Amino acid sequence: MQTMLTDSPEKAARFINDGGIVAFPTETVYGLGAAICHPEAVLRIFHAKGRPPDNPLIVHIARPEDVLKIADHIGREAEMLIRRFFPGPLTIVLKKNSAVPDSVTAGLDTVGVRCPSNADAQSFLRHCICPVAAPSANLSGKPSSTSWKAVLQDLDGKIDCLLRGEPSAIGLESTIVDCSGTTPLLLRTGAVSLEELRSVVGSLETRDSLQTEEPPRSPGLKYPHYAPAARIVLCRPHEPIATPAGERAAYIGLSIPEARGLSLSRICRTPDEYARMLFDFFRLCDSRGIAVIYCELPPEKGIGRAIRDRLGRAASGH
Repeated sequence: MQTMLTDSPEKAARFINDGGIVAFPTETVYGLGAAICHPEAVLRIFHAKGRPPDNPLIVHIARPEDVLKIADHIGREAEMLIRRFFPGPLTIVLKKNSAVPDSVTAGLDTVGVRCPSNADAQSFLRHCICPVAAPSANLSGKPSSTSWKAVLQDLDGKIDCLLRGEPSAIGLESTIVDCSGTTPLLLRTGAVSLEELRSVVGSLETRDSLQTEEPPRSPGLKYPHYAPAARIVLCRPHEPIATPAGERAAYIGLSIPEARGLSLSRICRTPDEYARMLFDFFRLCDSRGIAVIYCELPPEKGIGRAIRDRLGRAASGH
């Protein structure tokens, strides 16, 4: 298969409407989409990524009011979050309606829905005939793609079309809140912080405070994610680093490391910049043959909490 490259959201949408799969930019990371009204195309996403079929997908919509196209019911808390954060980097899990095939939700009766704010994504989705199911546009388990070149590196020849856009402004996947039950539950941290969410819905719980044995209702919870080929070592600010002899090592963080022998380093000015650069840095390290990456843990607040989550999952992938 030849992957078509285009800068036109309308041309990219034609592939979706004809039952194809298309990678497209969003403000979080690039997504790999298929129309939910083409269930056979949704299955192709799993094949292209090497993604387990029991890992649910997020459905992307062009307008906040399009939630009604896929949700069976929207409660008061969900309405408040939609009003405040759509369009934007927030996914809300709701009870699905019959328009959403089981392949999208891994057989669950719930669906994650997001309305991205990225201008190219907005235009693309408006030209699609129905909502678009889309995980991140990368090989399953590897760092998410935050540029069209990274998408091409992973998926060239495996997808029908790639809509080229600017690098992702945020660089981490969306925050996910489950509003399908009696208590709103934060499932995954992201650019919309816990503090911001609780300023709108004060009753929001976290997975730590509300333990559940139910199957995961969102991506990023069941399998190792975001891992480069290199081993990830988490470190504290200004913690001395002893690089391993005979191995190429790298570092990324907010402070200058106390280390010698680093082959590559990236000092970020702010947590937002750290988030934006993280996955791209992982991919750069892979291309340079780095064996171990030292990652500084940022403060556990705002987007720093999301960075710590992704670092922890990347470290557990080895």
